[in-house]
Amino acid sequence: MIHFHNILVLWVVLLGFFATSVYSKTNSQDVSALNVMYNSFQSRSKLKGWKSSGGDPCGESWKGITCSGSSVTEIDLADLGLSGSMGYQLASLTSVTKFDLSKNNLNGDIPYQLPPSAKYIDLSQNGFSNTVPYSVSQMSGLETLNLGRNKLNGQLSDVFGKLTKLKELDLSYNSITGNLPQSFGKLSSLKKLYLQNNQLTGQINVLVYTPVEELNIENNHFSGWIPNDLKGINIKSGGNSWSSGPSPPSPPGAHRNRGSGKKSGSSNSSVVTGVTIAGIALGVLLLLAIIIALFSRRKRSSSHLLDDDRLSQRKSFRTYSSKDLSKELTSDYKAVSIDIKPVSKSPSIGFMSLSGRLQSFARRSTSVKATAYALADLQVATANFSPARLLGQGSIGRVYRAKYDDGKVLAVKKIDSSLFQGSPPQEFSNIVVNISKIRHANIAELVGYCSEHGHNMLIYEYFRNGSLHEFLHMSDDYSNPLTWNTRVRIALGTARAVEYLHDGCSPSTVHKNIKSSNILLDIELNPRLCDHGLATFHQRTSQNLGMGYNAPECVKPSAYTAKSDVYSFGVVMLELLTGRMPVDSSKRPAEQCLVRWATPQLHDLDALSQMVDPALRGLYPPKSVSRFADIVAICVQREPEFRPPMSEVVQQLVRLVQSSTANMREDFGIGSRNSSAMSSKREDLAASRRLTDF
Repeated sequence: MIHFHNILVLWVVLLGFFATSVYSKTNSQDVSALNVMYNSFQSRSKLKGWKSSGGDPCGESWKGITCSGSSVTEIDLADLGLSGSMGYQLASLTSVTKFDLSKNNLNGDIPYQLPPSAKYIDLSQNGFSNTVPYSVSQMSGLETLNLGRNKLNGQLSDVFGKLTKLKELDLSYNSITGNLPQSFGKLSSLKKLYLQNNQLTGQINVLVYTPVEELNIENNHFSGWIPNDLKGINIKSGGNSWSSGPSPPSPPGAHRNRGSGKKSGSSNSSVVTGVTIAGIALGVLLLLAIIIALFSRRKRSSSHLLDDDRLSQRKSFRTYSSKDLSKELTSDYKAVSIDIKPVSKSPSIGFMSLSGRLQSFARRSTSVKATAYALADLQVATANFSPARLLGQGSIGRVYRAKYDDGKVLAVKKIDSSLFQGSPPQEFSNIVVNISKIRHANIAELVGYCSEHGHNMLIYEYFRNGSLHEFLHMSDDYSNPLTWNTRVRIALGTARAVEYLHDGCSPSTVHKNIKSSNILLDIELNPRLCDHGLATFHQRTSQNLGMGYNAPECVKPSAYTAKSDVYSFGVVMLELLTGRMPVDSSKRPAEQCLVRWATPQLHDLDALSQMVDPALRGLYPPKSVSRFADIVAICVQREPEFRPPMSEVVQQLVRLVQSSTANMREDFGIGSRNSSAMSSKREDLAASRRLTDF
């Protein structure tokens, strides 16, 4: 009987445990996303209950979190004094319908990934810059979007076409420029629109296709007329450059989406409008007759009118197409021959071969190959640049995975169009040519480009192993960590890539954005440095190019030199050595900045043994680590003049490799470790032998 009682008690305990797990435990994806968010925040003392790792947001009642079952459904962190950013896993919050982080001090770009099922998003009254993220275009259930009172800038993209449930949109008090996107006309449920205090231009005719009832467009640079269809609503329009006189009639179809409650004009105004329409129609007919007569006279004498029109359009860079770019390359590099094969439906849309002397290449002959990709095909291959295909985001644009039916996979870097404002028309063509001529085994090769309808993209080979950053900082407990010799090999390959940019290119190229996320790893874990040749854009962004990677002298991007690249490379070496991120707010204050924490300990052998990445499980040659640390120390010195040139860094890493290979047995020693450890040793020895290939 006692035995049965014990079994019964055990069953009750187990049932209680499983019941708690089922009904209280939060979805693991939600927990992970909130952990990342918490680690990205600063000044987070008001986030009661939140944790940097693990936890149960639903069961533990984390501040601002509302759940339904095991899923997080609402995040309300308004006015909590938060700073920093929001993390990069928001797309995992698939059940969140309300997302409110308004009235904080968050800055940088609005994350490219937002909760995909959100109905209410309020990020107002922060310090966000750049523009509305593209992921918004896929949020078809969105009803309210408030991004007002931030620092958004640049033009609005056509991301609003699928937001047919959006009722309220607030973009006020930013620095948004350009015309209203045509996709505004698809906002078939829009009731309230706030665009005041921006730098918007052009006309507002597209708004007549919406049922908007409350509209504020004050203090912009709008011109033309306020359409008659909008004059009966609650509208504030001061501080613009409106044309005087009666407005022209609304465009066809303007009434189809307007609410039945809109005020209509009087019968007298209808008569006046009718007379005005008749007068305008007569004027248009007369003007058309004159144009036809003139065109008939000039048709025989000028067969290049269409080409002239295209050339005039090309004064604005945003009208470039792939064909236009090829023509621009021809005009800019007169000694270069162009051979473009017919456009096909395959991934290789066209082939452009540049050979001969390039004016900007110091009289060196070269052969440059780049493939012109059609925007329409790239849209299909990236699922219309879907957030699900997003590989990452940097200071100048986003990178998407493009997959074709034949299995070919590419990485497409979509450069932010605002970075071309005020730049010469040939700038993108210059960039394509300059990057195309860079050839090195440890540098990601440019596969092609696309320049159509204001979209400018660079296309690279896709590396399935991702970046060094992912290997070091985003792997779970089940992943195989990089062995010590593989880390040295990655450091040496990256150093050779940077050395090539500094000394092998003419003119010399400063990378200006060296960081672990820009070091891709191929199938054999060889490094491929990317984001090269884009320093011009980095100088135009106010963002910190890589927090924790910038040399002390680089108070702004234009201050970068080759010695600044050496410093950034030293920080990458520190990541390889310690497994830590350059800046980690989850550490105690003295350890948050990697360089500041590690530098005083690099020559202390006892301290160094405690710094080495725990993921290596002690399987590394101590002498090799010590020499590696010595190289790091000279790279991250505060004074640029004391840092070595990259060619010297390469030589020291080569000597380290040679020494490590010769003394591998001595460095590891002979001990009675378990078979698993010995197996790892053999793997490191094999990796060391591969180092001699360099």
